[in-house]
Amino acid sequence: MRDKSRDLQSEGLGPKRDNGWLLGRLESIWEQYFPDTPQKNEVFIGFGRKSKYRFGSIKLRLTDNSTHIRINGLFKNEWVPDQIVDHTIAHELVHYNHGFSSLQPRLHRYPHRGGVIDSELNARKLGHLVSFYHSWVKQYVKELERGSR
Repeated sequence: MRDKSRDLQSEGLGPKRDNGWLLGRLESIWEQYFPDTPQKNEVFIGFGRKSKYRFGSIKLRLTDNSTHIRINGLFKNEWVPDQIVDHTIAHELVHYNHGFSSLQPRLHRYPHRGGVIDSELNARKLGHLVSFYHSWVKQYVKELERGSR
């Protein structure tokens, strides 16, 4: 059986999940929900290696002070909802905004302590992504435990 989603992508009818697509998502989320966060250095985003449990990462490259956001390579697959990709990008932008792997001033000692990520996302009107993420992850972990993924 042919993969219809692949056919649509090759004909240009569906969204192709590549690094350009990720960049568009990043720019849209930054503009809409993080307009008060200045981009103090070059920021790159791209798909990284596939991982069952790590959805994204952010690193500051000290050689040129550029920030690199990596999104789980599994997220190229359309079975991963757009909301999960967007949540992951927004999560990494919170780290950037809080001074982790960026040139922003560091706002906290630890990047996840006390639920600062979810609090920040909720404050930025991204609570719908937080709720979707938490419910989706429960199902995703169950599928992993059953060996479905």
